[in-house]
Amino acid sequence: MNEFQYILHTLTGTLGTYFELILTFLPIMLAIEVPLLLFVFIGVLFWSREASNTYLSSTPSMSFIITCYGEGDEITKTIDTLVEQRYSGLIEILIVIDGAEQNLLTYRAAIKGQKRHHLRKDRAIKVLPKWQRGGRVSTLNAGLSEAKYDLVVNVDGDTSFDNNMACQLAMSFSDPNVVACGGALRVRNRQDSFWTRMQSLEYMMSMQTSKTGMATWGLLNNISGAFGAFKKPILKQIGGWDTHTAEDLDLTFRLKQYKKRYPDMRLNFSPQAIGHTDVPSTLHSLLLQRLRWDGDLLFLYLRKHRRGLDPNLLGWGSFLYILVYGVLQTVLLPLIMTLFNVYLFLFYPTTVVLAVLSCLYVIYFLFISLTFIVYLALISERVKEDREMVLWLFIYPFYALFMRVVTAFAMINEVVRRGHEESSMAPWWVLKRGKRF
Repeated sequence: MNEFQYILHTLTGTLGTYFELILTFLPIMLAIEVPLLLFVFIGVLFWSREASNTYLSSTPSMSFIITCYGEGDEITKTIDTLVEQRYSGLIEILIVIDGAEQNLLTYRAAIKGQKRHHLRKDRAIKVLPKWQRGGRVSTLNAGLSEAKYDLVVNVDGDTSFDNNMACQLAMSFSDPNVVACGGALRVRNRQDSFWTRMQSLEYMMSMQTSKTGMATWGLLNNISGAFGAFKKPILKQIGGWDTHTAEDLDLTFRLKQYKKRYPDMRLNFSPQAIGHTDVPSTLHSLLLQRLRWDGDLLFLYLRKHRRGLDPNLLGWGSFLYILVYGVLQTVLLPLIMTLFNVYLFLFYPTTVVLAVLSCLYVIYFLFISLTFIVYLALISERVKEDREMVLWLFIYPFYALFMRVVTAFAMINEVVRRGHEESSMAPWWVLKRGKRF
């Protein structure tokens, strides 16, 4: 065999191995990702057509519950932007300070905010100090017990809002079948670091675009704990927020369990009701957040609510969606992808590994680019500002792959160490004494 034949033989063997690996993993990925993208894109198209025909028919009174712990003067932005809403309906603002005895700076900032706006007759501000810390869930339920109006909106103490936010939420509830609605969150500090820029893209595509599309089909996966609106009678009927962590996903799942009994009941999402929040700006703080978020998924789906994964409660549409995209894609696929990559690095030459990863990069970049185009064309209310993120799209697939590895580690951490009991959202004596699943 001469040198040319040897090179050709080696190249053919390498390509054969490369295609064998791609054909082993790629169909699994495409079978999960492609149908989801199609559902999202078609759903966004339906939403954009309906949004042009939606108008504000009434201005129901709203009670906003601001959950505060250690925000300090940052809560003034939240208070001010709620007071300054261009909305003719009455707005009640309940500022609930968790652990006010240890967070006197936040408590004093709340009192100042209350005094600054005391002349507004259509904006009632009330400060509710919880002197001993009880955690996020107890803070929300304390606000719920004091809320005067039938439309309750929970917001974080470090979140600010566009001044048409209340109008957009009111339009979502013009449909009497809507019992809850999520608001859209933008990254306020996206210029701070590489990690905030990646999260900004993630919020645009994975959260705003996906939630807009899937809500159209009645398959909204989660109403954010940082910004969500609910009809108070329904919220009280299901017991309000529950102990443990990931209270937003838990509450959304419990609402979905009424779907079979009340098929017309809808969970909505309003991409034009905009809130602005700060995200972790360092790798360390981001990892801590995602270990908590991702580990909570396994806890809720496969521990706390495993008996609730029942089509007789959820209806077949929600059941299949949660099974495929809540359990398989979010819980199991990151583990499969991580093991696949480890297997590649251990047993195949570097050239094959790079070829396979390059192919996966191209596919993910295509998916991401299409999603970003749909977002810019149909959803974004700040197109010029969002276009500046285009060049960061080339790096985003690496970030997405890295976060899948983090998710895989979070799953293992939850199985081995019950990571949901180590959350910063509540004191240890609350999480440890809650019912174990």
